Amino acid sequence: MVAKGKGILAADESSGTCEKRFQSVGVDCTEESRRAYRGLLFGTPGIEQFLSGVILFDETARQKADDGATFPAYLAKKGIIPGIKVDKGTVDIPLAPGEKVTEGLDGLSKRLDEYFKMGCRFAKWRAVITIGKNIPTHSCLYANAHALARYAAACQAASIVPMIEPEVLLDGEHTIERCEEVTEATLRATYAAIAAYNVFPEFLILKTSMVVSGKGNPRQAGPGEVAERTLRVLKRTVPAAQPGIVFLSGGQSDESATAHLSAMAATKGLPWPLTFSYSRALQNPALNTWRGEAGNVAAAQKAFHHRARMNSLACQGKWRPELEKQAA
Repeated sequence: MVAKGKGILAADESSGTCEKRFQSVGVDCTEESRRAYRGLLFGTPGIEQFLSGVILFDETARQKADDGATFPAYLAKKGIIPGIKVDKGTVDIPLAPGEKVTEGLDGLSKRLDEYFKMGCRFAKWRAVITIGKNIPTHSCLYANAHALARYAAACQAASIVPMIEPEVLLDGEHTIERCEEVTEATLRATYAAIAAYNVFPEFLILKTSMVVSGKGNPRQAGPGEVAERTLRVLKRTVPAAQPGIVFLSGGQSDESATAHLSAMAATKGLPWPLTFSYSRALQNPALNTWRGEAGNVAAAQKAFHHRARMNSLACQGKWRPELEKQAA
């Protein structure tokens, strides 16, 4: 999952999220259009050079590629590990305005057994942490940390590798200093719960947000500062025994997510490999090129291949801005 030069495609958008993205390019969001789009991405020639795994949505895991194989089987044939999103989304925390916790623990073990039989070998659970006035609270961090740890324990019991995703949201006017503080508190709470539930860090992947300035803050930190602050937090909180860390893009622009990753991956002496697990930052150019037209598939696949290659270079610390123009 964290092989050198490879990352993970997050293709686990819910039908509602897909609808918003499809509407932005004038595509009707139907089960078949979602299947066709995912098939376009997974069928991109040579994409297995840059992807070690793909996170699937439940619907997608049950759909079939054009050759008749289920998507998990189709990906496995290409040497790409199929994964599955297993959480049920977020709900408001009672008596905690502006804060959410993720649901989906009920019946999880039974669902994991089914997904394993379907060929999925890792899973993902996302928690969201909002930075705002007087939040996040300890209650929010505690609730989400324990849900992540219980999920991770259930995965390991089912012989599925858990990917934990405690995302500190980009939304807001907060400074990068405040983001660093909240990210460290979030990860400290998460790993305390991981230990409490006897989860093996050797068989765990962290999918984390980067320490960045809030979207609405006038001072946007550059790649060097983002890398320095993010790595400082990770070194303080993530066990060296863990086999790897993958980053989410979290609403950053395509190129910013790539630049930030490259700056971190170029750092020597880290205890774990760093790579990507992007959704929009990998898919945006492909979706904007495809626009639901069969005649645009080849061009969309070329755009997807390019972004995957750029992020492959980034997770090796080898990306440079000029490579975007040379390969475009």
